[in-house]
Amino acid sequence: MAPHSPQDLDLLLSKLSGDDSFRQHFLSDPQLALGGIGMQLDAARIPALRSLPAKEVIAANRHAIKAKVNSAAGAIPFFLSGQRVSI
Repeated sequence: MAPHSPQDLDLLLSKLSGDDSFRQHFLSDPQLALGGIGMQLDAARIPALRSLPAKEVIAANRHAIKAKVNSAAGAIPFFLSGQRVSI
């Protein structure tokens, strides 16, 4: 699997903070949703129970999230876990 670029993380954050259709697709089938934007993730890293922080929370914390996680691949399981974004 190719590493994800900072641009991938930007795109993911943009989609998760502003695209309701993508958010629904991401929750129901993360691998397919990510494939649609040119990203891949090992299925073993996807939590069985999934939820997302509110898009407003992701938008408000976007810069802090980018500073804390070094790749989209690292952020994806975190977002899908529905954990509170506390940066």
